[in-house]
Amino acid sequence: MTHPFLFHSQTQDGFCLSQGLAQVTLRTQSQGIKKVYLRHEPDNEEYLVEMQPIEPVGALKQWRASFALNSDRDVTQYVFKVLTEDGQYWLDARGVQKRMPGSEYHFKYNAKHQPPEWVKEQVFYQIFPDRFCNGNPDISVKDGEYTVKNGTRPVVAKAWGEAVDTGSGYGGCEFYGGDLAGIASKLDYLQTLGVSALYLNPIFTAPSNHKYDTTDYLTVDPHLGTNQEFAELTQALHQRDMKVILDAVFNHTSCEHPWLDRGGKGDNGAYHHSDSPYRDYYFFDGDTKNYIGWKGIENLPVLNFAHQAVRDYIYQGEDAVIRHWLKAPYQIDGWRFDVIHMLGEGEGAYNNPHYVQAFRQATKAQNPQAYVLGEHFFEATKWLQGEQEDGSMNYYGFAHPVRALLAQQDIAYDPIAIDGCEFVEWLNEARAKVPWLNQLSQLNQLDSHDTARFITLLNQHQGYMEIALGLLFTYVGTPCLYYGTEVGLAGGQDPDNRRCFPWEQVDTSPWFGYVQRLIQLRTTHPCLQQGAILFLAIEKDHFAFTRQLGEECALVVVNLASQTQPISLPFWQTGISAGQLTPMMEQRAPLAISEEMCMEIAPESISVWMVDTK
Repeated sequence: MTHPFLFHSQTQDGFCLSQGLAQVTLRTQSQGIKKVYLRHEPDNEEYLVEMQPIEPVGALKQWRASFALNSDRDVTQYVFKVLTEDGQYWLDARGVQKRMPGSEYHFKYNAKHQPPEWVKEQVFYQIFPDRFCNGNPDISVKDGEYTVKNGTRPVVAKAWGEAVDTGSGYGGCEFYGGDLAGIASKLDYLQTLGVSALYLNPIFTAPSNHKYDTTDYLTVDPHLGTNQEFAELTQALHQRDMKVILDAVFNHTSCEHPWLDRGGKGDNGAYHHSDSPYRDYYFFDGDTKNYIGWKGIENLPVLNFAHQAVRDYIYQGEDAVIRHWLKAPYQIDGWRFDVIHMLGEGEGAYNNPHYVQAFRQATKAQNPQAYVLGEHFFEATKWLQGEQEDGSMNYYGFAHPVRALLAQQDIAYDPIAIDGCEFVEWLNEARAKVPWLNQLSQLNQLDSHDTARFITLLNQHQGYMEIALGLLFTYVGTPCLYYGTEVGLAGGQDPDNRRCFPWEQVDTSPWFGYVQRLIQLRTTHPCLQQGAILFLAIEKDHFAFTRQLGEECALVVVNLASQTQPISLPFWQTGISAGQLTPMMEQRAPLAISEEMCMEIAPESISVWMVDTK
């Protein structure tokens, strides 16, 4: 027996606040529905509000009810109970169920803590500074200029584009000369591509090329530029109406940070002096030289946030690091917090929620519209209820399932095989646990500095790469391109995924125009930025969904099969009964809209259409 059609948009089309009440709309099929209830828990007890029918939309019946948001907590949860001629069904944030769902899947709204409005409108671009563009060779690292890894390895200066060392363990020691001047010189290029926000990997003083081993949180690394250059860069970005967020590495420092000073360059570092004023900045075993390193790595000693001086320096003081870079003259637009789920008081991330909330509060106190982004390689639901992070790097809810579907590898590069049905189930489950506004502020990526390049995982499969990129710019969440993706830059696992940007390929790469068109499509259509998602077809070898906001609607159809196939779409479920579909990424004739549609989609491809009802 098929389930009845039930749909609730969490956008302004289906949820709005009016005179202190939440007004909620539900859409259903027109036949067979006897009663509809909205279920919520104002005092941890069930309340059922009977919904009343209102004007229909197309072939759909609409129901509406109003209820008070929870006063006992920030997050209000609700779900729908529907009585039909053959029984009862429930609609939660995953879809239609035959029994009452657990609360983790209820629709959620956080009335107090919401992400900045601007985030969902952006197209982010991640830059690994040393590998993007060399704008000032005079400040580049010189061969053998200093040593890293406790003095065991000299730094290596390499020519732009020369192969990255992947076998000798020198990945963090090689420098190619990318810098802030290089980024500044490519702002026209980035805007031509369509990028509107930058996410920069760490830029503060550190010995490695990746700079996740900070030695000075208040100074730009001199091989990347100066604080003044960074201030000029942020001002130039803001003049172009672009945003920038920085990488915050606050879980640990470098072992060469003056506080610890393992190399013994100072006279009061905690490593060589048990009476050092910085001893309690870290976790030492008594008076010994043994300390806790991040994941056991001695080069990265973990900071002790139970110590007041650490709290004051990083986030609590008026001039704390988090606040410093949010202030003039830099005025960055947010922070991406590295390994934020591990941060706390010692091993085990003790008291982690407290510190994540504290980081948020410090950020928002300085700039209420700053973006608080957390790094999580796996499920981040409990950090995404509103009071901690605005969004996460959405590995679990986007990158993992896309990789499993198209590359047939999991995040550990082990084999995995899922079909279109399992893929959609994964997406729906991940989204359902998070308030809608936080879903829109998730940072969706195909790859990053921590993963192999997606095009390499696909063995250069063009059709699947087009599907992946198409999903990146049409699915719920904020898209982020890893530098070079737009020209097909390849690369295996770290450090090979950090190759130099091949600037000579910009004019010849077939990928640049494709990515540029996708970005333009997203940035010109609000429904792709914040519209509700409705899956119209879900099969093993294909699926289709719409993104709808008000009268604007986009249709996305994916064919995973190796042959052209007809795909049936119950378009009546959108509430749109007339007009035409116009293809946006291919040369095809428009299609007239009908309640039951069938379209042929090319093999291993993604097709994007916009609805025209005029």
